[in-house]
Amino acid sequence: MDGLAKNNTAQIQELLIRMDRNNTIVQNLAKKLNSYTCEPHDSSCFERLYNLRRSFKLFNTHQSRIKAWLKTKPTLNSELKTDVKQHLERFNSLEKDMAAYILDTNQYF
Repeated sequence: MDGLAKNNTAQIQELLIRMDRNNTIVQNLAKKLNSYTCEPHDSSCFERLYNLRRSFKLFNTHQSRIKAWLKTKPTLNSELKTDVKQHLERFNSLEKDMAAYILDTNQYF
C-alpha cells in the first residue's frame, strides 16, 4: 500500500511540473500576443485576438483550480484525471491557435 502512495505522489509531482512548464509557455505566448509584432490588421484578426485573450484567461483559471485541488487533496481520482486531460488538450489547442494567429498577423513580413 505504501508503494501505491509513493507512486501516486510521484504522479502528482510530475503533473505539477508539467503544468508549471505549460503555464510558463502560455505566459510567454501571452507576452508575444501583446507585442507590436502581433497587431491585428483586419476584423477577423481582431476577433481571433479577443478569443485568444479569453482562452488565456480560461486556461489560467483552470490551471489555478487544478493546482489548488491537487494541493488540498493530493490524490488522483477519475474526475481530476478528466479535468487534467481536458486542461492538457486545452493547452495544445491554445498553442496551435496562437501559432496560426502569429502566422496570419506576420504575413506581411
